[in-house]
Amino acid sequence: MRAVETVCPSCGGQGMSVFYETRQVPVHSVLLFPTQQQAVEYPRGDIELGVCPRCGFISNVVFDASKHEYSERYEETQGFSQTFQAFHRALATRLIEEYDLRQKTVIEIGCGKGEFLTLLCELGENTGIGFDPAYVEERNVSPAKDRMTFIRDFYSERYSHVHGDFVVCKMTLEHIPNVREFIGTVRRSLGDRLQTRVFFQIPNMLRIFGEAAFWDIYYEHCSYFSPGSLARLFRSCDFEVLHLETQYADQYLMIEAMPGARGDGRPLPMEESPESLLEEVRAFMPRAVQVISQWRQRIVELHAAGKRTVIWGGGSKGVTFLTTLELGQEIAFAVDVNPYRSGTFLGRTGHEIVAPESLVSSKPDAVIVMNPVYCKEIQEELDRLGIVAEVLPIHDLDALPEGAQR
Repeated sequence: MRAVETVCPSCGGQGMSVFYETRQVPVHSVLLFPTQQQAVEYPRGDIELGVCPRCGFISNVVFDASKHEYSERYEETQGFSQTFQAFHRALATRLIEEYDLRQKTVIEIGCGKGEFLTLLCELGENTGIGFDPAYVEERNVSPAKDRMTFIRDFYSERYSHVHGDFVVCKMTLEHIPNVREFIGTVRRSLGDRLQTRVFFQIPNMLRIFGEAAFWDIYYEHCSYFSPGSLARLFRSCDFEVLHLETQYADQYLMIEAMPGARGDGRPLPMEESPESLLEEVRAFMPRAVQVISQWRQRIVELHAAGKRTVIWGGGSKGVTFLTTLELGQEIAFAVDVNPYRSGTFLGRTGHEIVAPESLVSSKPDAVIVMNPVYCKEIQEELDRLGIVAEVLPIHDLDALPEGAQR
């Protein structure tokens, strides 16, 4: 690891150490690029992941927020997957039941296309306020739309006067470089409304370490958390941590909290110490190097044998997988169920994204699944289309080095 003079954005400590680097990656991996040339020529940036030894927070220490473009072109939704829809609905139902979210006001920070906030409003007859510059109004056809207000802007101190009974923030904190400042803004907005609950969902870095999941490290995600580092951040910002858990095959880390006295609360059982996190960091790099090598060799062999190989998943995982392995013609194209992605191209590599129906004429021999959670759904779709192909989950235990399986 290489020491850098970077102040930790979570605890303010000195002495972060870089442990993982990758160069010239697309600064956006889910923007819609209508032409291959635009996709290939889109701006790039570097990733240098550094870890704070004091709190365990992980950050891209060379991240440049000015490179980002969050707009209607940002197509982040997974809502066209039946598997994801079922997960979203179950999560919304659980939060409504647990926190009696009925006829209440719910705020969602980073609401994307508004799907989760819409569920909370529909199922609990709630009023919703969503913040996201990438929200697209015409795509929301919910009967509860008249009870929802969407502000196409980033949430900041200027909106601290907007109050709700419950605050949701899903898959957004990892996009924010100054995490302590942001969580402090959320806490200040709550003021003395001490019964307000907050719910955050982010990627789980411990799962990335355990699976050597290099495909889950990309430029948009400048901040990475483990259960321990996330809980420590919230406590330092005057929150009491009520609950921590992982879901979606441990991919998502979730925290539930409420305003509380600074530093109150003993660590919850799933919180690891900074020392334990550093052990995971040290083990990750050799694991990642081996997994990268194994996947590249496997795909090159498929190509040499005349096999047509595609990836299923035209989002961030797919972009990172292809760019890290430096793949070109070895992969024919990317498949995605999101109709808004069909006919567009992946950043840097320029692979076209096609709808599943395109496989009927192209007949792939191998399908690499970018998220194994969707393997069952994908196999059912292949069966429906009459496609006989080898399905290879990206988290293929046979491809992991010894010590990486969990």
